[in-house]
Amino acid sequence: MPMSDDEADLFLNEMADVRPLAPEPRIAGRSRTEKEAPGMLYRREAAQRLTQVEEIHLPTTFVDHVRPEAVISFRRDGVQLGVYRRLQRGAYEIEATLDLHGLTVEEAREAVCRFIKDCMRYDVRSALISHGKGQRNKDKIPLLKSFVARWLPMIPEVMAFHSAQKWHGGAGAVYVLLKKSERAKEVTRERLGLSSGKPEC
Repeated sequence: MPMSDDEADLFLNEMADVRPLAPEPRIAGRSRTEKEAPGMLYRREAAQRLTQVEEIHLPTTFVDHVRPEAVISFRRDGVQLGVYRRLQRGAYEIEATLDLHGLTVEEAREAVCRFIKDCMRYDVRSALISHGKGQRNKDKIPLLKSFVARWLPMIPEVMAFHSAQKWHGGAGAVYVLLKKSERAKEVTRERLGLSSGKPEC
């Protein structure tokens, strides 16, 4: 039932001092009073690490199988032949190692990515990755070896790799030569008394 003119005037007089409430700012997806639950920070950091690993986009399907005793190798343009031959012979000191035995393909991919990142962080130049020859799986297919051979050339920090000498695991492991970090390059330039020059691989 519509209000009379007198009722309308009375209502407006009563409401004259009323002001609408200002909306409170809100953060999407999180209430104003929400606090960090125990373990929240760890889960967030773990998710960030996983995102970093996935950024490289290493495939986990459709790989050409290599033979268990096959020698796998790779040399990026710019790597001197003498440097590569020293890597082949196992002449470089192994500064870091990674063992992939017993891992699934997905676990191995994550481990390889994290290993390369750690090597770059600590200026590791020469590393050894043990991938095995597939003798522990029922089909006797060197699956991890096949994927390692496919993954390593896809990682920009990997300058070269070659199957290891028998005392380092032979065809079941691979030497990896990593790119020199900018920090390590600067140290070398300072040691040689150079203020600038051609970047080293």
